Amino acid sequence: MGHNINRAAMASKDSRLARLTKICLALPEAARRDSGSHAAFLVRGKSIFAYFLNDHHGDGIVSVACKALPGDNTALAVAQPARFYLPAYIGPRGWVALRLDGGEVDWDEVAELVVGSYRLIAPKRLLTLIGKS
Repeated sequence: MGHNINRAAMASKDSRLARLTKICLALPEAARRDSGSHAAFLVRGKSIFAYFLNDHHGDGIVSVACKALPGDNTALAVAQPARFYLPAYIGPRGWVALRLDGGEVDWDEVAELVVGSYRLIAPKRLLTLIGKS
């Protein structure tokens, strides 16, 4: 149990998680739920639109996972395997993960993925509250 507390404490101090949180919580009715060294970002406390994954199932990777349009997840993972991959369990359900541990992170790209995922998950009424960019 102490091990999980230490991992959660380390994750809460991770600057990548802090930056991702700022992007996600700028979206309408978004919330963050922590679970060990991971975090889920939800719309209205129900539907998850992004995950911060830190050593997900022991893979040693730090990433952001987002829902993608059908086929886009696989296309990104195939085209840029050093940056994108299909995360365990959720990858086959249309999710893609972008590594945050491979050098300098393009935070505009992260924001684009997060907003795209939010648009796929959030109720239509909330979509009118975010920019069209």
